[in-house]
Amino acid sequence: MEEGFDLIISGGRVIDPANKIDGLYDVGVKGSKIVALKKKLRNRKTKSYDATGKLVIPGMIDSHSHVYQHVSGRFGLNPDLVGVHSGVTTVIDQGGPSCMTFPGFRNFIAKQAKSNVLAFISIYTVGGLEGHYYPYLYGPGGIDVDACIKVANSNKDIIKGIKAHAEPGSISRWGLDTLKMAKQASRGAGIPTYIHLGTLWPTEEKAEIDMDKRLPEIVSLIESGDILAHPFTRHPGGFVNKDGKLHPVILEAIDKGVLIDIGRGSHFSFDIARRVLDAGVLPNTVGADMHGYNTRVPPEPGTPEEHPDDEMQPFADQAQFSLCHAMTELIAMGIPVENTIPMVTSHCAKMIGLEEELGTLGIGRTADISVLHHETGAWTLHDNSGGQVDAVERVRPDFCFRSGVYFEANSSILPN
Repeated sequence: MEEGFDLIISGGRVIDPANKIDGLYDVGVKGSKIVALKKKLRNRKTKSYDATGKLVIPGMIDSHSHVYQHVSGRFGLNPDLVGVHSGVTTVIDQGGPSCMTFPGFRNFIAKQAKSNVLAFISIYTVGGLEGHYYPYLYGPGGIDVDACIKVANSNKDIIKGIKAHAEPGSISRWGLDTLKMAKQASRGAGIPTYIHLGTLWPTEEKAEIDMDKRLPEIVSLIESGDILAHPFTRHPGGFVNKDGKLHPVILEAIDKGVLIDIGRGSHFSFDIARRVLDAGVLPNTVGADMHGYNTRVPPEPGTPEEHPDDEMQPFADQAQFSLCHAMTELIAMGIPVENTIPMVTSHCAKMIGLEEELGTLGIGRTADISVLHHETGAWTLHDNSGGQVDAVERVRPDFCFRSGVYFEANSSILPN
């Protein structure tokens, strides 16, 4: 009889891309660590969790979240709704906190959450207020490169990168000056830059910005380890050019080590995704990009109804989605389920330089473990442009362990 476990996850299909494991195994946990991975573990005194017919994978990492709750307005979701209660053990906030607001993020979000919360801090001093709802706050005059470097270097345990934008609205106002400053900060701190592509703000005075010409300029400024976001965006300024084909500079960017994060969010288009995938480009990471404008959070009992004239929730009636839902969309487009697992585990960990700590079920590693239902059936999936695809396979979260602590995937924002 095996000894020394606090819990065993038994009978599941274990997929651990970092260690090239794919098979039926039991996982033994002691305290906050993984201590065994074998075909069969038994201990009559140990709590056992049956994962028969399910996927047991390293704790999922959401590479694009917005969880600076309250401070970023309605844009920021509760980190544990996006995190452990959605089967996700680590969430990476993209651009919520800044050099000025990071202390609040550390103390009131990261420290209080049950999920492991990390961040790419905003290059802009104001951070992600109301999801960058006020474009005039995000010019070069609102950037302090030295302060970003100082804060990033002083908080390396949480800050893993810099968030910036390179889209038509910002380029019409400031060219690529803000991206250049973001790169100054990321080089000074030795961390990557995460770059939003696809229209975010209206262009200044209806300026015509030719993103087919600007994209090579953007790629020339970035380097290995930087991340381009929203390859499947339905908005102008993404990976697909005016001719409806993959812009050739994207392949040049990949060749020099630039990474790609889907950032599903409100940008996602099946049509654009099909074009990018058919051109041979598979993103490195998924990133759900859930936030308060595209995810309706059911109110607590007794909460007053929203004001009927509230215009700050432009996507409030959209269908719900999640990190697992974004994985299911990839599966529906022909990506095998086992190829989506690295995109929410080992690839994410490597992107943030934590591959020795996260994204693996290695013996002695922190017991961050996600257990997913893996189902067959018939579903219709919808994108943000009215497009749809049929799915015969899906994944959805069942439960997870964060540092050995159990959490049921019962988040109110999970899709029905």
